[in-house]
Amino acid sequence: MIAAALLREWATTWGSIYSNHSALRTVVAFAHVGGLVAAGGASFVADREILSVFRRRARDGSSGLRTVHNAHGVILAGLSVVIVSGVLLFAADLDAYLTSRLFWIKMALVVALMINGAILTRAEYRASNNLDDSWETLKWTAIASLCLWFMTTLIGTALPNIG
Repeated sequence: MIAAALLREWATTWGSIYSNHSALRTVVAFAHVGGLVAAGGASFVADREILSVFRRRARDGSSGLRTVHNAHGVILAGLSVVIVSGVLLFAADLDAYLTSRLFWIKMALVVALMINGAILTRAEYRASNNLDDSWETLKWTAIASLCLWFMTTLIGTALPNIG
């Protein structure tokens, strides 16, 4: 209970600071959108490459696998920025987000996106190391990734407008 009270107090203080400083609101919002653009953009490139290699039935998908592997760092960095800025946005209006169905739908989509990313990363590793033919898994996780990024962005965009 003490931890919850301390978190609530921190959120109240942060919410006051956040609401009274337009430059801070701009920086936090930009970090959230910028991280989304970086992570989502890198993911889109990797997902499209997977689908392209799969569609061509390329015998050697190593260049596609390199594209996917090289995207991981950008995606993880972008998601880290999105998560930190998201926690700050959440804390700035704690009561509104705690009761928002859209917020919790968005969080479920983010969790699904992360689980899908972990499955995709494992399949990429297995395919890159010739441990098995993971291209079918890569195809379906790429399709899921594209859908999840768009759905998460849609819900995130609706959140401040609908609540």
